[in-house]
Formats: sequence, structure tokens, C-alpha cells
Amino acid sequence: MADMDERRGPGTGPPERWRPGGPPRWWRYGPPGWSRRAAERDDDPASARRARLPWLSTVLFTAFVLVGSGFADHAQAGERVALDPRGRVLLFVSGVLLLWRWRRPVAVLWGTVAAVLVYLGAGYPYGPVLLTVAVACFAAVVSGRRYAAWAAMGTLWAGHLLLVHVLYRWLPPSGDDAAPWTEEIVVAAWAVALLAVSELARVRREQWARERAERARAERRRADEERLRIARELHDVLAHSISVINVQAGVGLALLDSDPEQARTALTTIKAKSKEALGEVRQVLDTLRAPGAAPRTPAPGLDRLPELVEQAASAGLTVTVEGEPPRLSPGADLAAFRIVQEALTNVVRHSGSRDARVHIGRNDGQLRLTVDDDGPATGADAGGTGNGLAGMRERAAALGGTVEAGTRPDGGFRVLAVLPIQTEEDR
Repeated sequence: MADMDERRGPGTGPPERWRPGGPPRWWRYGPPGWSRRAAERDDDPASARRARLPWLSTVLFTAFVLVGSGFADHAQAGERVALDPRGRVLLFVSGVLLLWRWRRPVAVLWGTVAAVLVYLGAGYPYGPVLLTVAVACFAAVVSGRRYAAWAAMGTLWAGHLLLVHVLYRWLPPSGDDAAPWTEEIVVAAWAVALLAVSELARVRREQWARERAERARAERRRADEERLRIARELHDVLAHSISVINVQAGVGLALLDSDPEQARTALTTIKAKSKEALGEVRQVLDTLRAPGAAPRTPAPGLDRLPELVEQAASAGLTVTVEGEPPRLSPGADLAAFRIVQEALTNVVRHSGSRDARVHIGRNDGQLRLTVDDDGPATGADAGGTGNGLAGMRERAAALGGTVEAGTRPDGGFRVLAVLPIQTEEDR
């Protein structure tokens, strides 16, 4: 269930409560809408430029600025210039510019700063017009245009300082006095607080982006590991079974006329082996259809070595087993079985010898599996470069073990696998 919750995307399933350790999972990588847009901008800047414009939020901001400035006009009647159509046009322009705040954050920020300075210079009433600058500044900082945002806010503060302490004599409303310096401290504090909040949002957004990237890498890594596991399983099952079927088919064809009873035995072996292979392939494919579901049959282990010996015998290979297998974890037991299975399959396919020896030993908490044949090699790829040997090495490496394969000095071939008896999954 925890893994399913981890995969659940924003907006799916019932909302979760806040946990003592942090926000709920649906908030973990940022607000659902913002996080999705941020991911799109991070993954594909070109698609971000083609993304939908924020119409709804822009309309709400513009309406709030226009309505709020109307109330401010009534509250400051006689103190500031009455709000006329030109003033409303400036308010409208500063709000509409926010429509492009994610596509052109720097241009929008400087445009809103210019519109606000013109609005204040014309003597119109103070009010929520500064909200447009705040939103544009936030978008610029979050988009990574930090220095442009700081420069724009510094320009806004310096422009306001120039308007209310130097140019007020020649600007409307007439007879106005210089603003108190406490007002400038408030404006400066507001600008610094806005930039600080924007920087905090930018840092948090970058953290969410890193977490999203890490989660995507982990998912790809799990998918690759699962793909390799299924490929190894299919290769081991099919290579061994088809090798036996191929040998028995040759025997059946050779004896079809001279010894029909022996040919019948070969065909019976083919039928049984193909049925077994189909069952194992179906089990592997079931894991693809229902990830995480428990297998319907237990995974094979070294306790099934007698079956391997029987199957090898039906393919004309005599196998001698020495030693008793110890108790192993399911993962190590499956890996050991598959390694012996693949090694015997290679003897059937690539060796001229019809005898093989499997030795099972223990040494310092390690399982040592040795599969020997006396050769000579009959295939060009008998030296250990095929997918089978690569799969054996991957299985062993996943458990912290090793597999060595190569020609012996006397001309035979040896596969040596060393696996830890107690793997990390048992601790």
C-alpha cells in the first residue's frame, strides 16, 4: 500500500490529512496545479512557452485592482487626483500584463513597474495597484530572474522616492507636501518582504523540482530493474526448455522409423517440457499484468535440482551432483537454481561432452556452485559472451555475489558462482 501511495499522483484518491512529519503526499511535490506547470516548464521549455495563459487569475487580479482602486478613490477624495478613464486604463494595463507573467516574466515586471510609477506620478489614489507589481515580481523570482526582480523593485522604490520627495512640487495634486520618510521605510520594507517571500517560494520550487526528478529517476530505475529481471527469467526458462525440446525433437526424428517406442518417449518429453515452459512463462507474464501480485506457484530453488538432472538426462547429458544445498533466502535460492540451469543448458548446447558435474559447497558464509564439463566446445559463442552468462552475472551481482566462467586448462569449461548465504534482504 505504501508503494501504491507513493505512485499516486496529485489529485487522485481521497485527500489525506496533515501528518506530524510534514504535508500530505498530494502536497509533497508542491501545489497540484503549480507543481504540474513547474514540471512542464522544467522538462520542456518550448512547451512551457506554448502553455495556456493564466486567464482566470489575471481576470481576478485585474478586477480586484479596479474595484479596490475605486474604493480607494472615494476614501482619498480631496487628497489625491480623482480616478478618471486614463487612470483606469493604467490600472487595466498593469493587470492585463500579468497574463504573460510566466512567458515573459522580466518584460511583464518592468511593464507593471512603469505603469505603477506613471499612475502614482499622475497623482491617482494609492490602493491595490501595487498588487500587480507584487504578482509580477513573484513570477519573475520563481522563474529564476532574480537579479531582474531586485533591479525592478529597486527602481520602483527609487522612483517612488523621487516622486514624493523631489518631483511632487510639479506633479498633481497641486499643493501637495513631501511624504514623510516613515512612508519610505514602509515601502522599502514591503519590497524587501515581497522579495524574501518570492525567494523562499523559488527555493521551495527548486526543491520540489529536485524531488520530482529524483522520484522520476527512481521509477525509471525500478522499471529497468524489473525489465531486466523479466528478461533474465524468460531467457533462462525458454533457453533451457527449448534446448531440451530441440534435442528430443532430433532424437524423435532419428528414431521415428527404426524405434517408434523411443520416438514416442522423446515426443512425451517434448510435451511435458513445453507444458512446463508455458507455465513458467505464464507466471512471468502474470507479474506484468498485475505488478506486485504474489506468484501462483513458488519460485524454483535448489530443491528442484533432481528435476534439472532428469531433464538433462532426457537431453542425453549425464549430471553428477555433489554436496547438499543449504537453506537460502527465496531470492538467493532462485538465483542459484537459474545459474545451474543456465550452466547445464550451455553444456547441452555448446559442449561436445555428455557428462557434467555440479558441486555445491559452503565456505565462510558463502555458497559456491561449480558446474564443470570436459568439452570440447562446439559453438562459436561458448566462451562466455552470450546473454545467458550475462544474466547469471547480473543475478549474482544483485545479491552481492560473483560468477566466473571460462575454459579450464584441460579443455573443459567451468562456471563458478559465489553467492552469500545470508543476503541483505534477510537481515
